[in-house]
Amino acid sequence: MTENASQVSKSNVGINSVVESGGLFGVWGHPLANQVTYFGLHALQHRGQTSAGIVTSQENVFKGHLGNGLINYVFDQPETLAKLTGTNAIGQVRSATSDDLADDSNIQPLLFHFNDRSIAIAHTGNFTEGVTLRQKLEEDGAVFSSNSAAEILIHLIRRNQSNDFQSALEEGLKSLKGGFNFVLLTDDALYGAVDRHAFRPLVIGQFENGAYTLASETCALQSIGAKFVQELSAGQYVIINDEGFEIVQYLDDCHVAIEPMEFIYFSRPDSDIAGVNVHKMRKDTGRCLAEEHPAPNAEMVIGVPNSSLSAASGYAEGHNLPYEIGLIKHQYTGRTFIEPTQELREAGVRAKLSVVESIIRGKSIVLVDDSIVRGTTIRHLITILREAGAKEIHVRIASPAIRFPNYYGINTMHTSELVAANHTIAELKDMFDADSLGFISVDGLLEATNLPYDTENRGLSLDAYTGRYLDDIGDFRAEFDATLTPIQQAILEGTFVDE
Repeated sequence: MTENASQVSKSNVGINSVVESGGLFGVWGHPLANQVTYFGLHALQHRGQTSAGIVTSQENVFKGHLGNGLINYVFDQPETLAKLTGTNAIGQVRSATSDDLADDSNIQPLLFHFNDRSIAIAHTGNFTEGVTLRQKLEEDGAVFSSNSAAEILIHLIRRNQSNDFQSALEEGLKSLKGGFNFVLLTDDALYGAVDRHAFRPLVIGQFENGAYTLASETCALQSIGAKFVQELSAGQYVIINDEGFEIVQYLDDCHVAIEPMEFIYFSRPDSDIAGVNVHKMRKDTGRCLAEEHPAPNAEMVIGVPNSSLSAASGYAEGHNLPYEIGLIKHQYTGRTFIEPTQELREAGVRAKLSVVESIIRGKSIVLVDDSIVRGTTIRHLITILREAGAKEIHVRIASPAIRFPNYYGINTMHTSELVAANHTIAELKDMFDADSLGFISVDGLLEATNLPYDTENRGLSLDAYTGRYLDDIGDFRAEFDATLTPIQQAILEGTFVDE
């Protein structure tokens, strides 16, 4: 199993990146597949800014280009994109950890050529038993050409004794645990797959000419002129070919549990997830926050650009307060939720936001932010707001306190990174120098999201708040148990009372 280096070139531009959950795109049967994929990935750029790549195909000829940086950096020359001829394509804008940044072999899509077919693959998420599975495959003789989890699925497919690709794909997907989405391109079809809980969206769209597309968010469909057809649900994959598309349920023991950070942070406000508009959901979290945590002395509400603005406007409406633009985000700076190192996170926060002092000076304000992970951003914001003359700062967070690691593809996999895993809300208020601090409750989040699922978790994954994971966390169990804080232990025992 080898990657065709002669057909997959790599851009050597400098890295200008942050880490996100990653974005996937695919198209089948479009005469401008390369351009459609480029613009689709551009619309998904907020999901991943470390690297980007596109692989196209037509009549069993696969061509690709990938590299580090934003999509317009990787394809900075028109002829680079023009060389990717074909009517079918997949692409990815990728997230990466600091260790992963140095490994160019992990930039996706990966392209493999075999004696009977070629396969291009791109993936987002994380396997909770990826280390164990890879070790087993290597013990059985597998040779890996990258550290990408996507390659694990390729080995599982190729080691399957069935001569039918679809059957081999199904068995491979059944072997995987954790949170993942895939797009695969073969000689005769485009495939998209989601995990047993559909942690992240993957949607099908269609163009007027009949061509089909796959995307991580509905906003990408709007940007390329495709209409929404259907969203894949838990344990499903789709086959798209010249005859149309077919959705297959490859797992029955599954239920939807969407990663709440898709609504809270990752997705664009013009996207819909499971029929729920992201902007509306965020605005409803703000209204719920106003009910749960009013600020009687406040004179105005401001939000942290950009993902908190909808929640801030909802809080203002719910509290009958004016909504003001008190913070300005500098254009062309990345998002700092998951920078690869603490030093870069702090530098990113300093560089990206400034205060409108004439609005803030002498005022008692409510500052609405989408979430608190490490506490880097909120500490800096309170500092600069104090320096600008804010009289009082009441912080309201449109996510419940994140107190447990996420093992399904968000880079918050260690308890030490989570400030709320180690401190009560009262302690956090003092640490941040806030006049008050309130998080939306889990019940409030469920009510604001209002997903159409009649399950215990109402269609959301609550692991990061409760520590009760939907599936066994596999390779991460030993570290999880060894690093439990007193707060985490009390939550799991049902004895924790915050504040």
